[in-house]
Amino acid sequence: MGKRSSIIKTLRDIAFDHSDAHVPDLASMGRELGRALHARHDEVIEALGALRERHRGFERWMIAERAKPAVSVLVMAWPPGYATPVHDHGGLWGLEATIAGALEVESFLKDGTDETLRSTGRTWLGPGDATWFEGAEEHVHRCRNLSRHDTALTLHVYGGDLAQYLAYEQPGPSGHWIARPRQSIIAGRLTA
Repeated sequence: MGKRSSIIKTLRDIAFDHSDAHVPDLASMGRELGRALHARHDEVIEALGALRERHRGFERWMIAERAKPAVSVLVMAWPPGYATPVHDHGGLWGLEATIAGALEVESFLKDGTDETLRSTGRTWLGPGDATWFEGAEEHVHRCRNLSRHDTALTLHVYGGDLAQYLAYEQPGPSGHWIARPRQSIIAGRLTA
């Protein structure tokens, strides 16, 4: 249990240290988290590998949260081939780093009415890679586990509690999108 606690605490501390400012330097946070994930890869996999074996679908696990400034740190387990709906982050800033596996992140820009979304590109993340987004209402994205066989694990740091967000659906070929409120479900807590 010591190693699990140690690496989880390290990741939590990096996230908290870099998010003390109202507008954190997400690039620096991503670099430091990436360094820790690369340097301690075996320890991270040993600590969190059981989440890859659960086979219970997409899960969010809380590592830690802080009220001032507001920050939450989570680990997510992505079953093979799983893709999120296109979604926003309730106006929060965020950082996503891959722990194990590979993730594709497709970003979209929404217009002011939420009816039109335009793809602005894709990013592919392997272990230790990170991407981030500012707390802009216009940013939405969809994430997908690129593996057909293995569960991917990712670390997420958000500028607050992502309890509610909007998921976007395209009901037909019109190009219009419909925003539907969603609730974040936490599977459990990981001890830091």
